[in-house]
Amino acid sequence: MPNISPAQAKQMIRLYETNKSLTLKSDIDPDILALSETFDKSEIEELLNQKTCVSLRVYYGMSEDLYVHAILVGVDSNGNDILATNPPIIIEEGVRCPPLCKANAGLN
Repeated sequence: MPNISPAQAKQMIRLYETNKSLTLKSDIDPDILALSETFDKSEIEELLNQKTCVSLRVYYGMSEDLYVHAILVGVDSNGNDILATNPPIIIEEGVRCPPLCKANAGLN
């Protein structure tokens, strides 16, 4: 399963926060922001099936090549990210559009 560690997620989120103003500059690749990301159903089900999970949180992070990625984590009834499992279930490796876009997928 393509989960990432809490340390990797934190690094990506910090990089996004630091660089998100770059996305407003005209000389930056517009594909830095994804139109969409597609995630595997079994990964989402595993995340949502955690015993204390009541909802899903989406963070935005940035890879080292400065492309924005969604980072998914389960949330408990107190509003806390669920990170106590071993290993924590943090999903990041969605299929980004662009570059992998399905023409006429429905909303695009």
